[in-house]
Amino acid sequence: MVDTQEQYLKQITSLYWENGYNPDISQMERLAHFADLIVEKNAEINLISRKDIESIVENHIFLSSFIAKEIPERCTRFLDIGTGGGLPGIPIAIMKPMLRGVLVDSVKKKVDAVTEFIDRLMLNNVKAVCSRVEEPEFVENYKNSFDLIVSRATVPMIILIRYALPLIKERAHIFAMKGGDLTEELERASVKYASNVKKSTIFELHYKPNNVKNIKGKKLVLMELVKSPI
Repeated sequence: MVDTQEQYLKQITSLYWENGYNPDISQMERLAHFADLIVEKNAEINLISRKDIESIVENHIFLSSFIAKEIPERCTRFLDIGTGGGLPGIPIAIMKPMLRGVLVDSVKKKVDAVTEFIDRLMLNNVKAVCSRVEEPEFVENYKNSFDLIVSRATVPMIILIRYALPLIKERAHIFAMKGGDLTEELERASVKYASNVKKSTIFELHYKPNNVKNIKGKKLVLMELVKSPI
C-alpha cells in the first residue's frame, strides 16, 4: 500500500512545479504531513468536508500555501480568523517561517486539533487560541498587534473589517479566500469603511492543471487597511 503522505508530497510538489515554482522540499514535506494529519483527525472531528478528503491537497493545502507568495515582506505578525483545522494559517506558517501568527477559532475541539498539528509539525512561529475575535478579552490581549489578517471563513468582508480594526497595527493587509460574485459584498464594505480601506483587489486563484481559467471560482481578496481615517 502506497503511503498517503508520500502521495500528498507528490501532489503538492507537482502543483508547484506546474505553476512555475521550484518548491523547497522540506516545506513540501511539512505540507504533506499536515494533509495527512488533517485526514487522520477528520475521522474524529469534522475539520473539512468528507467529500473533500480525496482532493485535500488541491482544495485546501495547495491554495492555502500558494497565497503566501503574495504576502508583503514587511508583514511580521498575522491573525487567522476562524482557522477551523488550521487553514490557511498552518500552510502560511510553513511557507513563511519568519512570520509569527495566531490561529483563532471558537470551537475548542478544533483548536485542540490545531494545537496538536502545530506540535507534531514542530512549528514554533504560530499558536492556536480558542476564542471569538470580537470578545473583549481577546481584543484586550491582541489589540494593535497584527499587520496581516487572513481568513477562509465565510463571514462577509464588512464583518471581517470590523473584527480586524481593533486588532491591527496602524496599517495592515487582509487576505480573504472566497468564492462567488463579490461585487456587492466589497462595495458595501468599502462604503461602510471608506476611511479605513486604502485599497482593495480581487485575485483570481487560477492554477494549472485543473483550474486554468478559474472555473472553480476561487478568489483572494486583498485589502489594505489603515487604522486611523485617511
